[in-house]
Amino acid sequence: MEPWLERYGAGAVFGAVFLEGVGVPAPGLTLLVAGALLSAAGRGPPIGVLLASAFAAAVLGNSLGYAVGRLGGRALLRRVGLKDERLEPLERGFATYGGWLIVAARFFDGLKQLNGLAAGVLGMSWRTFSLFNVVGAGLWVALFGLGTYYVDEHVQRARALLRHVNLWVAVGTGVVLLLVIGRLLGTRRSVTDPPG
Repeated sequence: MEPWLERYGAGAVFGAVFLEGVGVPAPGLTLLVAGALLSAAGRGPPIGVLLASAFAAAVLGNSLGYAVGRLGGRALLRRVGLKDERLEPLERGFATYGGWLIVAARFFDGLKQLNGLAAGVLGMSWRTFSLFNVVGAGLWVALFGLGTYYVDEHVQRARALLRHVNLWVAVGTGVVLLLVIGRLLGTRRSVTDPPG
């Protein structure tokens, strides 16, 4: 993924996440995480640009998927022999829980690619779909983009700190802490155990 990110930057993330939203299997999540790691290391696109492009692509891709499902999905399902009666239970379930399904589906491969199409086919209102689509995209980008960026940034700081600490001092401190914790747990057990 690194060559794609070095060559196309946030555009690679936008393209892959957008395609996923339309229903095409693409490495959107992988590119988002890789881009966040490169940003944290100072070798990738700025994190703000990366997050904004991933968010826009997620919203726009799923919106196009919704439009495709709404405009042509029913006719396609009829052509392959799926009757409206078989879709009615799905429509009722989607009417009740559909918004939260849109949010949750964002975090699962397969469902992530199909949730916009399904919402369109099953007749979810545009307003409801758009609201939950934006919420789901925001949470997804925050978790996998911003979360990865900050976790990696803190790991790098911890690694740099450990390089400056003498290994023997670190090991000695760890052993002393374990002994103290063990002693405290042993004392606590003897106090709470009923007399036999």
